[in-house]
Amino acid sequence: MTGDRSRQLAWASLAVALLVTILPLPAAVATMRPPWVAMVLVYWCIEAPERVGLVTAFAAGLALDLLIGDTLGQHAVGLVVIAFISLRFHNILRFYPVWQKTLAVLALLINDRVIYLLAIVLGSDPLPDWRIWLSAASGTLLWPWLYLLLDDLRVRTRKRGKST
Repeated sequence: MTGDRSRQLAWASLAVALLVTILPLPAAVATMRPPWVAMVLVYWCIEAPERVGLVTAFAAGLALDLLIGDTLGQHAVGLVVIAFISLRFHNILRFYPVWQKTLAVLALLINDRVIYLLAIVLGSDPLPDWRIWLSAASGTLLWPWLYLLLDDLRVRTRKRGKST
């Protein structure tokens, strides 16, 4: 039963990340919107890789593309790459302190922006300005807090599952 609850928590947190992503923001700070879905996906890939995987990343990416109106598959590819790297190195990253995980997340978020730019170039769309990189910076700054929140929820869910 604990596995089911943990899987439900992973999917619920990804759904919340999708909803937070589509919340309207003032134009001045919209470019600094953290990549919530990518950050939540990284958390689950590192801490509970048996609960999420590449299919989850692809589905979340397609949902993100549909919700924000980007080219279908654009975010899906980026999230699959992020999930693959996170899953590949989860045994190492899992035991890093939060500050080192934050550096790894920065690298993953920069990688995501590079893939996003590549998709734009391949789609012959006009390139965005330099502010595209601000989302990776804001995501990196918020990562430790998101990590602590999700970790606390995961531990509480596990304890609740064992007590019943």
